[in-house]
Amino acid sequence: MSKIVGCSNKILEVDLQSKIVTIYTVTKELRRQYLGAKGLGIKLLYDRMIPGTDPLGPDNYIAFMPGILMGTGAPCSGRFEAITKSPLTGIMAASSCGGPFGMALKTAGWDGLIITGRADTPTILDITDQGAEFKDGAPFWGQQIPEVQAVLDIKKSKSLVIGPAGENGVLFANLASGHRFLGRGGIGAVMGSKNLKGIVATGGSFSIRPHDPVKFKKLCKTATQYINRNPLSADKYRNYGTSANVEPCNRAIILPVNNFQDGQHESAVQVFGETMARDHDTSHHTCKPCTIRCGHKGMFADKEMSAPEYETIGLLGTSLGIFDLDLIALWNRLCGRLGIDTISAGGTLAWVMEATEKGLVKSELAFGQAAGIEQALEDMAFMRGFGAEMAMGSRFLSEKYRGKEFAIHVKGLEMAAYDPRGSFGQGLAYAVANRGACHLSAYMVAQEVYLDLLKPDSAFGKAKWVKFFEDLTCCINSLQTCQFTMFAFLLEPPLSQYTPKPLLATLMQYLPDLAIQLIDVSLYQGLWNAATGIHLSKQAFLRAGERIHVLERLMNTREGIDSRDDALPLRLVARGRASDIKKRVVPLEKMKLQYYRTRKYDEKGIPKETHLKKLGIL
Repeated sequence: MSKIVGCSNKILEVDLQSKIVTIYTVTKELRRQYLGAKGLGIKLLYDRMIPGTDPLGPDNYIAFMPGILMGTGAPCSGRFEAITKSPLTGIMAASSCGGPFGMALKTAGWDGLIITGRADTPTILDITDQGAEFKDGAPFWGQQIPEVQAVLDIKKSKSLVIGPAGENGVLFANLASGHRFLGRGGIGAVMGSKNLKGIVATGGSFSIRPHDPVKFKKLCKTATQYINRNPLSADKYRNYGTSANVEPCNRAIILPVNNFQDGQHESAVQVFGETMARDHDTSHHTCKPCTIRCGHKGMFADKEMSAPEYETIGLLGTSLGIFDLDLIALWNRLCGRLGIDTISAGGTLAWVMEATEKGLVKSELAFGQAAGIEQALEDMAFMRGFGAEMAMGSRFLSEKYRGKEFAIHVKGLEMAAYDPRGSFGQGLAYAVANRGACHLSAYMVAQEVYLDLLKPDSAFGKAKWVKFFEDLTCCINSLQTCQFTMFAFLLEPPLSQYTPKPLLATLMQYLPDLAIQLIDVSLYQGLWNAATGIHLSKQAFLRAGERIHVLERLMNTREGIDSRDDALPLRLVARGRASDIKKRVVPLEKMKLQYYRTRKYDEKGIPKETHLKKLGIL
């Protein structure tokens, strides 16, 4: 087996139409500026993609980018990124996945795969250490994801596969690697539009070694110690998965109920993570390698299935008025087989239920009723009847039938399962996130609800914190490692660990600039330095994250995005939650203006040319 030290710096480029395969070499300077995974993928697509490109046309690109840490054995490093232009939103979509495809691609010798064009017939793209071959995908067309994986995932070959939803152009179709999904933004539909049923990478030709193995091993040991003593990573997520979020979100009145009409429900205890572990015999079902082990499986409806994640419980469960884990797990499995994002599917179904109540559309769907949901999901995937319109998402439906005020999306992407009326920073993060209503662009709910470090109903300082976490998240998604490592990597270093919590909270709330300067990101920065041999200071490391985020914003503004699109649904800024006696709403405009100033955008939310030059983008 050959050895790669640091990075191979080889990107495989494939044109499905011409069947031309080329190799692009990443320079040291490009690596320094954009790190890898998400950052490098964004930059490569920026250099190639023409503004106005049809997301479902042959000229769209998809980049699949393993992280810098992939294959090194670093904690929680088995992740890769996909980047494309979204058919659901019309802007950039980046999604992270923990399935085995990334490891196979990396150990085949490739630091990335870029695909464009459209194959004439259904195709399977076969990646080896020698390049790419085009194989007949017709026998797999129409098959559900597990059926295809059973054939393609053999020995060292690992696949990325779309289901019928991707083939049929469902705008929120996803794709699967093992039991993990690239979920948001309709990446599966982009693959389907290219007649690409799946990609298979055969790995194992190369081992991955860090540039400084002694330092790297020491940092990995510290990272593991931090993870194993942090209450969220070592207790809540390890024991209950992300379903551990249900209880604190219900308590904080931010759990979506009946399409975000409320944020709390007495029946929510039935879907708590603790309830799931107790009643459904859950066990670990994780990405590899993983130290946190948040993924779980269990017995639901007398069958072993993947345990629903928090977002699925919120959007395919409580937001539909459903509090039955067996049903939610069954719908989750169905979405996984068909290749549908559970967040957008649930957000769309919730809109239909409310629109049906209000007489805007005719359907059999109703809050609290399971009848018709399974059929609706299948109708979406196969574009049957009204399902063909539901497959376009809640923005499309609300523009056609009215009801925009309760279409819970931002920029066309359905909102994740946190009601921002009880987490103002999360509200700002949703509104300005580059891919739409994304909770993972800046996971402010952790600081505001789980950790009680920032006041959830205060606007003060939130713009600065959103910017900081956006930049850091871009760094993490470019390494790549799991975002859940933030709990341990930021809170367990000595300065955070031994600062009394009241003092830490006071600093974060009232002196955000000072608190941000004191945050220790040295584990992420150190892992980067040791893995690549390219030294970046803390400032340069975070500046790379800023550069990545701002470049992605620039790509969106080239598509017409501006301050008018950085908005929340009317329900969240004008109407309080039923269970909130104070009837709080998100003071978005005040925070948004502060955010633009912090980001050095103009009043329309466009990055200023002077700042783009300072970042080295122009």
